[in-house]
Amino acid sequence: MDAEPREALELEIREACDDARLREAATHAIKGYGPEILGYLAAMTRSESDAAEVFSTFCEDLWRGLPGFRWASSFRTWSYALARHALSRYGRDPSRRPARNLALSEADEVFELAERVRSTTMVHLRTAVKNEFAVLREKLEPDDRTLLVLRVDRRMAWSEIARVMWEEDGEPDSDGLKRNAAALRKRFERAKERLRRLAKEANLLKS
Repeated sequence: MDAEPREALELEIREACDDARLREAATHAIKGYGPEILGYLAAMTRSESDAAEVFSTFCEDLWRGLPGFRWASSFRTWSYALARHALSRYGRDPSRRPARNLALSEADEVFELAERVRSTTMVHLRTAVKNEFAVLREKLEPDDRTLLVLRVDRRMAWSEIARVMWEEDGEPDSDGLKRNAAALRKRFERAKERLRRLAKEANLLKS
């Protein structure tokens, strides 16, 4: 999504939140950001069923967290943080299906929309051509792959990435975000260098 439509989407979500129209805010968010979040999860899990399961958890987390969201970041950044946390929880015990603690009656149209986004996006992801460099990325550590997705594919600023990948409890302060961003930039460079080495070994790059 380009900057201009993304800004319009952020405004739509914020206006709905400010007016306490939470279902409408969630609908805008899942419709607007759901496909790219699901694409991130599919890239990270390498499994359609796992990505779908984590996406369901993400949507529930979004709905539950919406009343407490205070716009310390963009909604998009917050969404990626939620997705990463849902992915981490699932990764610790992928055999255990997380309990659904939210009745559909609370936001039935929101979750119906989430299912439609999942279905249509998965069809697109299933038919998308995966190039050789994308395959090489899968050999990297999960956080390195997340860095590449957020910085290269999603073109996020380092301040946004630092917030998505914040590991400490509580809301980060500006100094903490700067330190985290600096550390992540260094990790990003190391990840790119490892990717180059893998590409050379696979004869995808000239020495």
